[in-house]
Amino acid sequence: MIVWLNGAFGSGKSTLVDELRPRWPEALVYDPEMVGYVLREIVEVPTGDFQDLRLWRRQVADLAVGLVEEYGRPVLVPMTVVNAGYVGEIFGVLKDAGIDVHHFFLKVSREVLEERIDSRSFTPDDPEQDERVRRWCKGRIEPCMAAADALPGDTVFLDGELTPQELADQVLARVQADGTLGA
Repeated sequence: MIVWLNGAFGSGKSTLVDELRPRWPEALVYDPEMVGYVLREIVEVPTGDFQDLRLWRRQVADLAVGLVEEYGRPVLVPMTVVNAGYVGEIFGVLKDAGIDVHHFFLKVSREVLEERIDSRSFTPDDPEQDERVRRWCKGRIEPCMAAADALPGDTVFLDGELTPQELADQVLARVQADGTLGA
């Protein structure tokens, strides 16, 4: 099973994973951003967004399938993917492999997202790069918020302004209610 945590940058995906880990110790954590970082070292990313690389999407899906098949454990995936075509492409591979996908989207107001992004340090040794990353993340807020309407129909929307504990309770309750998490 895969629990995909989606939402804008700053919505709390990684914080939620940090809350889920001790409560669900058998779950693996898989961050598809790492696949993007590897690809950036090998090939040019013309748009600047590695999600636009077909190879990234294919590798993300294949590695997720491999993790479930090889280790037989649930996989937590904190990753913003809001292009409906890309979501369909990745989730289609997962579903074709017979993997249950629980897709959660953290909804957070623009103001809170901007505050969270401003409070983060992405590259502490390079303030100019830090600011470029903040601008890029903020520039993605609107597309992320708008994309919520185009996500798969079984997406579960969560109030990303709740505490991490409350969000973890909701995720675990939903997965358990669907019968894919032991009591």
